[in-house]
Amino acid sequence: MLQITLKKSLIKAKKDQKATLKALGLNKINQTVQKESNDATKGMIAKISHLVEVKEVK
Repeated sequence: MLQITLKKSLIKAKKDQKATLKALGLNKINQTVQKESNDATKGMIAKISHLVEVKEVK
C-alpha cells in the first residue's frame, strides 16, 4: 500500500495533473489517501511527484 499526501497547491498545475489528482481522490492540501502499489498508481504518482509526498505502508 502507498500513502499519498497532497503537499502543494493545484493553482498552477496543468489540467492533466489536476485530473490525475482527482482520479487519486486528492482535492485539498494535506489530504491523504491510501492506494494499492501497482503500475497504474506509480505512473500517476510519477506525473505529479512534485505535488505529493509518498510513503510505503503495510
